[in-house]
Amino acid sequence: MHFTFRQLQIFESVARLLSFSRASEELHLTQPAVSMQVKQLEEVVGIPLFEQMGKKIYLTQAGEELYQHSRIIARQMKDAQEAIESLREGVSGRLDIAIISTAKYFAPTLLTRFCELYPTVQLKLSVNNRAGIVHQLLHNEVDLVIMGQPPEDMGVVMEPFARNAHIIVAAPHHPLTQVKRLTLERVAQASFLLREKGSGTRQLLERFLLSHGLEIKPRMEMSSNETIKQATIAGMGIAFLSEHTVTLELETQRLVLLPVPGLPIVRDWNLVHHRDKRLSPVARAFKQFLLEHAPHMLPAMTIRPTEPVGS
Repeated sequence: MHFTFRQLQIFESVARLLSFSRASEELHLTQPAVSMQVKQLEEVVGIPLFEQMGKKIYLTQAGEELYQHSRIIARQMKDAQEAIESLREGVSGRLDIAIISTAKYFAPTLLTRFCELYPTVQLKLSVNNRAGIVHQLLHNEVDLVIMGQPPEDMGVVMEPFARNAHIIVAAPHHPLTQVKRLTLERVAQASFLLREKGSGTRQLLERFLLSHGLEIKPRMEMSSNETIKQATIAGMGIAFLSEHTVTLELETQRLVLLPVPGLPIVRDWNLVHHRDKRLSPVARAFKQFLLEHAPHMLPAMTIRPTEPVGS
């Protein structure tokens, strides 16, 4: 098949937006010009790429197949353009970073410092839950990801850059704060305020309790760490969160640490990208920056492990 990259670019925009008019606005072309290029592409391919039902258009099976490839090609062309610009102008260009929602409590500090060192870099930051982050990795929608433990079967490269302690916290007036010697069994019976199912933080707690033959007693599920913190402060239940999430609340004693045997659970913060991803010069520069500077810029883990369960 002999079609031009411009035709493929126009097709990708129409397929992504499922609209000729919106694609024409995005590409700064007239709608007839967009329609003509797609029609010429369909003639080259030999079968329809779109079908129309009423006022809406849909991808055909062939269109869906070509769209998946066009997304990869478009991203590769973007990477090539940024690599060439970086070689010509030094470390510059666009950097797309996605962070897990828990990382929003420290990532802006790191990104601000990086932008100070490389002022010509254009940064795009998205904050997502674990499911969203995994989707972005799988579909090559971002350059780099900051998260905890990525799925083991995804084929990714991960670089640990900081420690991440997970603890159980409660309001100062919560009944468990008056217990002199907490046991894991007693804590597991308390009402937990939890992240949504599939959350990395929730999975970590569930695995920890399951390893000791225990299960969580959920009181409420929430998709936001901030909401969980406020509900915990109000006394609705206890919460299992990253220490980075509650640093200020612990300092001001709006929340207190529950000295639960076996906690904190300490894992790594990782910088992650797909194994097949070819990092641009600006992405490589950020990776090097993070590995060198993050250990010194992030607050040190202040909460020490308690006695093991059963001791």
